[in-house]
Amino acid sequence: MIDLNDSIIKILGIGPKAVKNFEKIGITKIRDLLFYFPRRWDDFSKISPIASARIGDFCCIRGRILAISKTKTWKKRLNITEALIQDESGSIKVIWFGQRYLDRILKKGDEIMLAGKVELSKYGVNITNPIWEKIKDKTLLHLGRIVPVYHQTKGISSRFLRAKIIFLFRLFKKGLLEINDWIPQNTRDEFGLLPLERAIFELHFPKNQKTLKAAQKRIAFDEIFLLQLRSEFFKKQLSDFGAPKIDFKKDLTQRFVRSLPFSLTNAQKKASWTILEDLGGRSPMNRLLSGDVGSGKTIVAAIAALNVIAAGHQVVFMAPTEILAQQHYQTFIKLFDNFDINIALLISSNFEMEIKNSKSPSTRLGMGEILNKPQTRNSKQKKNVLEKIKEGKINLIIGTHALIQKGVEFKKVGLVICDEQHRFGVKQRQALRIKKKIMPHFLSLTATPIPRTLSLAFFGDLDLSIIKELPQGRQKVVTKIVPSSKRPLAYDFIRKQISFGRQAFVICPLIKEDEGMVITGRQKADWEKKSVEAEYKKLSKEIFPDLRVAPLHGKMKSDLKKKIMADFGSNKINILVATSLVEVGIDIPNATVMMIEGAERFGLAQLHQLRGRVGRGDHQSFCLLFSESENPLVLKRLKALVESNDGFSLAQKDLEIRGPGEIFGTKQWGNPDMAFDFLLDSELIEKAQKAAKKIIEQDPGLEIYKEIREKLQDFGSHLALE
Repeated sequence: MIDLNDSIIKILGIGPKAVKNFEKIGITKIRDLLFYFPRRWDDFSKISPIASARIGDFCCIRGRILAISKTKTWKKRLNITEALIQDESGSIKVIWFGQRYLDRILKKGDEIMLAGKVELSKYGVNITNPIWEKIKDKTLLHLGRIVPVYHQTKGISSRFLRAKIIFLFRLFKKGLLEINDWIPQNTRDEFGLLPLERAIFELHFPKNQKTLKAAQKRIAFDEIFLLQLRSEFFKKQLSDFGAPKIDFKKDLTQRFVRSLPFSLTNAQKKASWTILEDLGGRSPMNRLLSGDVGSGKTIVAAIAALNVIAAGHQVVFMAPTEILAQQHYQTFIKLFDNFDINIALLISSNFEMEIKNSKSPSTRLGMGEILNKPQTRNSKQKKNVLEKIKEGKINLIIGTHALIQKGVEFKKVGLVICDEQHRFGVKQRQALRIKKKIMPHFLSLTATPIPRTLSLAFFGDLDLSIIKELPQGRQKVVTKIVPSSKRPLAYDFIRKQISFGRQAFVICPLIKEDEGMVITGRQKADWEKKSVEAEYKKLSKEIFPDLRVAPLHGKMKSDLKKKIMADFGSNKINILVATSLVEVGIDIPNATVMMIEGAERFGLAQLHQLRGRVGRGDHQSFCLLFSESENPLVLKRLKALVESNDGFSLAQKDLEIRGPGEIFGTKQWGNPDMAFDFLLDSELIEKAQKAAKKIIEQDPGLEIYKEIREKLQDFGSHLALE
């Protein structure tokens, strides 16, 4: 008996060398090989009579070899194998170039299956370099059926993979290998799902398109079901806790809204009221606020924070990067300037604190001053900040993950706000809980517009608020795809904008030029030369030697990044050459040009986020996209960006073109290619949600469904399951 966790070396024909090659594509165990699903399927199931083959047709034929011989070209000494293939309707010449051993494998009289394009050449009408398979007393693997095509690596071809995978299925038939189906029989019956073993076989060797679709549906259901189950499990855990009841402070909220230099949009008002209603309940709020770039999510979060602080609780605001945390710190200082609120910034490299109250004037330094004049903070100062947080003297604490590290204690957290981090598990919240059974409310902000079907699939445990309306006066960013021939004109345009007092971003996909070689392992393409370091050198030395150009990327030291951002914010830098580090949270109203190099390397949603870094002030702004790619899919995505400034429609388009990997990352999925195809199928998502709810109702702790629990725990390792 062979186990799924056994090494693939137990498979006939796989030796130590092949094991090393398999490791390159992440296959070490038999289980890995079985779940290494095809990237596409070629349909060679239709067999054509030779007589019906026409020049230009790609056809699959079945016949017998009448003659076969090998020669060499006189000039290049290239091996040529020629064969004459005949079926009941006629015969055709077949030619292979460079396959020197072919005449030893294929012999006169062999029955063979071929697939290739019919051509007219100096050799006459023939099929050149066709795929072939000898017909023996066995199942056809490579032709005469729907054939799986896999992601390959050196030494591991699709042909080789098919042979090894069919070997495993022969072991299944003999009872020497088995797969336990972790989805209960009654669930499979209710939703019309194939058994797991059958689904896996049909994915590798489908009988027809119908069985292939059924197999894809089963695997997609598994992925979406786990997402829904994780959501239901999380909701069940959360329901065991209460939350601080936050009463709505009408007068205070109205005073804050009146202090703003603009009016709230209807979408902001609606989202704010929904959140305030949640805060007034006894159950922990668990809400995702999704809004397009510049839609005003931060103001909505500020209204929630103000009410929580007024109720005597602390608010923790977590950002994914130090730069973004500093931006939020600066923003909230301005927003709460006329309110009795103490604010602290906690990041791994720094501690800042804002002390204000009604009895003494503000002691704050302006953000620009702080960043330009970093102060050395000794352990005594650090301890003082942490003590004030612990005592509850700091109302709003902004920072990175440093906020929930050892040594940081809070007195009474009522609300946790996370920017671009949609998962904040029960264990993380328990670290911030007020009492044993009282959990803080949770609000997640995202600038990635999320289609409804995705929100249902990914965030079943989160209530969703959407801000689609943009503030009045927000100008549309003019977006252009710029061909290489017009690059000099683009540089002239940037210079002109800077002469008007404006600033520009130049975004590159890499930090260093040689990163492309590491990533791709092939010769450098044009986009690979577009690194921050190389472009900074080129722009500062050759193109704009008279202007102030600066680089920015994630590998720089924190203090240097802060200084560069402060200088850019105060217009001491004209052009910032950066990676996508500036994708979210960077607010430079004076910047009017976003120039993106190697635009094909970024997803549509990401490009939209980058574009959102300009157009934040009163001046007309522009986004210039550079790409050397001629791939129709790439051009389709870039044209979509040119035609639309609506992040929600672009997110939907990205979902349709590339799948949600661009929005959420493919690491969230075991088998993304399959599950992605079904994410627009709201019916399947609803079925998975219904099945998950039923399981949790029957077995809240998953004590009976132990296989499901194990699967969920494994799945949760990359979904922040707590």
